[in-house]
Amino acid sequence: MNTSILLVGHGSRHQPGNDEIMQFSAKWTEMNPQWRIETCFIEFADILLDDGLDKAAQNAERVVVVPLILNAAGHVKMEIPHHISKARLRHTDVEFVYAAHLGANDSILSILKRNLRKVLSQIDMPDPETTGVIILGRGSSDKIANGEISKIARWLFDETDHKHVDIAFTGITYPRLEAVVQQQATLGITQIAILPYYLFTGTLFERIKRQVKRLQQQYPQIAIAHGQYFGFEPEIYALLTQRVEQAIGQNSENLMMECDGCQYRQLAEEQGHTHSHTHEHNHAHKHESDNKKNKSGLAA
Repeated sequence: MNTSILLVGHGSRHQPGNDEIMQFSAKWTEMNPQWRIETCFIEFADILLDDGLDKAAQNAERVVVVPLILNAAGHVKMEIPHHISKARLRHTDVEFVYAAHLGANDSILSILKRNLRKVLSQIDMPDPETTGVIILGRGSSDKIANGEISKIARWLFDETDHKHVDIAFTGITYPRLEAVVQQQATLGITQIAILPYYLFTGTLFERIKRQVKRLQQQYPQIAIAHGQYFGFEPEIYALLTQRVEQAIGQNSENLMMECDGCQYRQLAEEQGHTHSHTHEHNHAHKHESDNKKNKSGLAA
């Protein structure tokens, strides 16, 4: 079957982030010359979903849509499937297959462990018992997406000697980075390794770098350093290739795929909800248990 692959990146107002996704796509294409790979973005870029789907559908019998996204929130569960549904109406002779997002798994854990070692080397390989770790995610109004960060933090705790492995978010939800650093400081932590849970650079990653500089000034007695994003690590390329193979039936490994008829999207559309690209949420948040921590530093 004549198949094309559509790689879907998030998109950023920070152009270098979009450039990196295009560079990533070019390298992935070189690694898989047997595939025709197109690239588009959800927002903040020239080629958005509708155009990307139309381009991928040209001279194709099947389009495999692959989200270059770590966690499944509104974009993965509702927005991309909505655009795929519209593309099916425009291209009735083309089969559209929706592959799974990257997810939280052993491959992502391997990257985090490697990034942690790199950060520890920046601060001269301190004692892990006095070194806190903070996994810093984007943040979502979707509790399952936020839960993926908690899951990977627990895995990292289980496979390292660090007694304090916390999570924080750059927006939408809580706790925020500054609060978690303050909490670790009160526990007597003398070094903090911040591990961004991001694929590429962007406005939020640039904000993280500025936040870390301010925190280093605010806590001169604590060695604070941050790691890099994941995008060009070999595990990301391998995961994407695996997702395509699973979507077209060449890999029989059991994987729960994102359903493009998902009940979340159907319910939202029935209630007239659409996804906002402002990324500003004015909901009142209730944070019972934010400060209830067990000895690992994870939420109780």
